Amino acid sequence: MIPIKVAGPMPGESRSPAATALQYLQPGALNLTALPPLSLYIHFPWCVRKCPYCDFNSHEAKGELPEKEYLDAVRLDLEQSLPMIWGRKIHTIFIGGGTPSLMSAAGLDRLLSDVRTLLPLALDAEITMEANPGTFEAERFKSYRDSGVNRLSIGIQSFNGAHLKALGRIHDEAEALRAVEIARSTFDNFNLDLMFALPSQTLEEARRDLETALSFAPPHLSMYHLTMEPNTVFAKYPPTLPDDDTSADMQDMILEATANAGYEHYEVSAYAQPGKRAQHNLNYWQFGDYLGIGAGAHSKISFPHRVLRQARYKQPGSFIEAAKRGNPVQEEHEIARGDMGFEFMLNALRLTEGFDPNLFGERTGMSISAITKALNEAEAKGLLWRDHKLIRPTELGQRFLNDLQEMFLGS
Repeated sequence: MIPIKVAGPMPGESRSPAATALQYLQPGALNLTALPPLSLYIHFPWCVRKCPYCDFNSHEAKGELPEKEYLDAVRLDLEQSLPMIWGRKIHTIFIGGGTPSLMSAAGLDRLLSDVRTLLPLALDAEITMEANPGTFEAERFKSYRDSGVNRLSIGIQSFNGAHLKALGRIHDEAEALRAVEIARSTFDNFNLDLMFALPSQTLEEARRDLETALSFAPPHLSMYHLTMEPNTVFAKYPPTLPDDDTSADMQDMILEATANAGYEHYEVSAYAQPGKRAQHNLNYWQFGDYLGIGAGAHSKISFPHRVLRQARYKQPGSFIEAAKRGNPVQEEHEIARGDMGFEFMLNALRLTEGFDPNLFGERTGMSISAITKALNEAEAKGLLWRDHKLIRPTELGQRFLNDLQEMFLGS
């Protein structure tokens, strides 16, 4: 399906707030009875060194970062986005990257102050910041907390020095352990990111990584299978990876160990202690809305009759200049009605407990009957279980999630 282009300014052109709001509030192909919860994503694009497996919009920091100039541009981006979300409350904030923990304490304080000045925040808003162990300073993290960050997400990836080196990480195992200690002593709520099926990793090594992580009793764990993403160093020079059987054994080990430790496996890669699920990520999986600001950030914004996607300029310099000109949005399109079912299911099928069929209508403005054919086929293949109150992937569906999601393409 070719995206429906919404009439609007060319990239780099400016537009008045009134014109922006009016443009997207016109009648359209959908009928949303209520707008979904809204989150804010803020991108910090720099890191110390680009990892060979990383396909995120991150750029190696060379010399002193233009922090003030970048934060000025982020504020401009937010100000220019306000007409899209007038009157809507922000329920969660996620500051991602890159490596946001390269930001100065004063810079982070200024950033969150700008957000509070311009947007209404829920009283219990979850405010998460990503951090990498090679950038941990105890006093700076206390300042981050005092500025309003109430959840930390730490990119550990492994506690094994050889594997960290193979992944191109800037920290070693001692720094990884120290980072978790600082996080645990500074924040009540934090997440540890771990990867498995790493180059030459054995099942026992994956088990030791997980046992080390669980020994800290983190409120939340993210366990990612290493994948070879296009346009990365690993894609060009593939390392030797564990075979499919070993990877499957690792997955089984993770499921068993986390369950025994009292964690809920609520999303494909996410495990949480009771009451500690990542609210920001849950909003993504439930096809909620998010405004993305900063270099390369993506947005999904719902209106009564359409759902819009946007992407900002990726290069930090290009983003800064575009924000100064009045429009840092490089790409913008309305999700076509024929693509809506796939877009919803691409997200919602990641939830292991499934979703209420009514959520489909609430978030897409369409009837669930629009995807009945694909639902029937997935159920017949044993990939999906459903009744009138619940639709969820089976264990087989979770194992072959990509195949299950693809069944809804063009539905």
